[in-house]
Amino acid sequence: MNDTNHVVLIGRLVRDAELKYTAAGKALSKFTLAVNEQRKVGDKWENDAGFFEVNLWGQLGESLDKYLKKGKQVAITGKLKQERWQQDGYSRSKVIVTAVTIQLFAGASGNDAGAGENNNPPPSDDNYTDDIPF
Repeated sequence: MNDTNHVVLIGRLVRDAELKYTAAGKALSKFTLAVNEQRKVGDKWENDAGFFEVNLWGQLGESLDKYLKKGKQVAITGKLKQERWQQDGYSRSKVIVTAVTIQLFAGASGNDAGAGENNNPPPSDDNYTDDIPF
């Protein structure tokens, strides 16, 4: 039986993504995603936020960096990776989401009103003509 490591998250960036480069020159965009889930407590619904560190590697992370701003809503698919290290004589670990795909949702940072910062999506390879019938 094969094991599966696949995660899908939709949430908003907690702060602007941070673009770095490895010593070998590979791009790494790092950001934290807040994912809100509603749960009922007594008679009321409350938001319960989860915060997930995300790594977006390579050209995708580099080209999307200018769009990955605080408040921007995105959907990602990826894999979970556990990082382990020693600190002050203790074993430490944390789980990071390594993004495989990412989808940016329309709208300004922090809302979907369409106002504010440059909201143009990254260029696509689609070639449209002016005579679209709708």
